Amino acid sequence: MALALAAAPANAARVVSLNLCTDALLVQLAPAQVAALSPLARDPTLSPVATAAASLPWVRPDAEAVLRLRPDLVLAGEYGAQAALTVLRARGVRVVQVSEPVDFAGVSREVGTVAAALGVAGRGAAMVADMRARLGSIHVKARGRAIFWEARGYTEGPGSFADTLLRTAGFVNAGSGRVVGLEAMLTHPPDVLVTEQAPAFPSLSTDLLANPALAHLKRLEVPPALITCAGPWSVGAVEILAQ
Repeated sequence: MALALAAAPANAARVVSLNLCTDALLVQLAPAQVAALSPLARDPTLSPVATAAASLPWVRPDAEAVLRLRPDLVLAGEYGAQAALTVLRARGVRVVQVSEPVDFAGVSREVGTVAAALGVAGRGAAMVADMRARLGSIHVKARGRAIFWEARGYTEGPGSFADTLLRTAGFVNAGSGRVVGLEAMLTHPPDVLVTEQAPAFPSLSTDLLANPALAHLKRLEVPPALITCAGPWSVGAVEILAQ
């Protein structure tokens, strides 16, 4: 959903993205128009476009640093970099903010909004069509109860994008959005435990997910780069869940 979208020029030649999610859309839709991406765009654990972003410039979410790039357009998320965005708007820079989708219909709208702002509506439509084709090719069947278990034991409840991923793959989401500890997980185990792939640098917050007491549970692991931001690339997470 667009939070701010002014009348767009036919093509924004110099575009700065200050958000990991808009980084990915910008790189996939209009790489030649990139003036700079957020620093996270190069992180392969989080970014679905890390390889392409490695050769592209990046900028801190600082108004002065962004203004030096003379952007036609700044893409941003609903939250974060608010002080910088206020200054940029005051200086006449066009800013488009997008909120985080919670389902694939929302992803389609987000792609359309960003593609229109970039002046590449046709590419956006093609991206959405490809996403829908991939979703349509997934064999959906009843797969039982699943819990998407995260660091510190948090679960993904109804209305979240992870809930959409589970239901699209054919699972019943047994998560409530609340914390589920190890004892509760073992007492009332799901048919499938879904976690993100183990981080390269584990912490106390993720140790719980690797507890050996869980070894007997069926588990599916999803790369964080597919789900940190909801986008067309997230179909890959559904494909993993539906395997």
